Amino acid sequence: MPAKQITNQVFNADNLTVLQSIADNSVQLIYVDPPFNTGRKQTRGKTITSRNESSNRVGFKGVRYDIIRETVLSYDDEFADYWQFLEPRLEAAWRILAESGTLYLHLDYREAHYAKVLLDALFGRECFLNEIIWAYDYGAKSKSRWPAKHDTILVYVKDPDKYYFDSSAVDREPYMAPGLVTREKAELGKLPTDVWWHTIVSPTGKEKTGYPTQKPLGILRRIIQASSRQGDTVLDFFAGSGTTGAAAFELDRQFILVDKNPEALEVMRSRFAAVNAPVEFLSL
Repeated sequence: MPAKQITNQVFNADNLTVLQSIADNSVQLIYVDPPFNTGRKQTRGKTITSRNESSNRVGFKGVRYDIIRETVLSYDDEFADYWQFLEPRLEAAWRILAESGTLYLHLDYREAHYAKVLLDALFGRECFLNEIIWAYDYGAKSKSRWPAKHDTILVYVKDPDKYYFDSSAVDREPYMAPGLVTREKAELGKLPTDVWWHTIVSPTGKEKTGYPTQKPLGILRRIIQASSRQGDTVLDFFAGSGTTGAAAFELDRQFILVDKNPEALEVMRSRFAAVNAPVEFLSL
């Protein structure tokens, strides 16, 4: 099905089906926050590699993508199941991205190291831009180990010579030691680094939608400001509560969101209606 030129779209569908309908090189920014594979147990399997000379992706040192994929997946059977679900969707994301486009893949510590190796091969190691650490301090704290209070966002570009990035457009943040800089700098704030200190969505705050995996608007604002321009299209195919769309609308971008969870669709309907965002809700 050819992609339609609609300002904003929310699809109630399997995301792979929707991705297959979107034109090549048509989306500037893709953010995905897939379900974390939190139930995994690490079990070592035998390494099986298979060379595929027809593969059109070449990873680091010229090693074919299929070899890296088989090596990593054979290490952990449960991760293999998770990745075999995610992999074709990221293949489609690569195809859909514009030459100046960027992918942000949001994971937790259980999967980030595997995903980094596989994305190096899938996109090309030279297309790796950043590993962003989103650090927060909320919720229960373990007393038997260092409490896990961060997520990882892996950032890859379609073309390392053509990607768009504008740090000057990003909301600045306070200096941690404002007394060490001039008053002018302290008032202006500093540009964020690759470590982002940002609270989670407060359970009692006005931003809260009630959706369990909702991400803060401030995180998505920063991503969209840096890696897209006004009028560009932003895609999120694990849309959840619709935060990507809310941030895109606020920043005058177009958006395409996909989720098949009825609860997510209802949250997004209410959320976009509350701000009069023009959205077409579609099913495939």
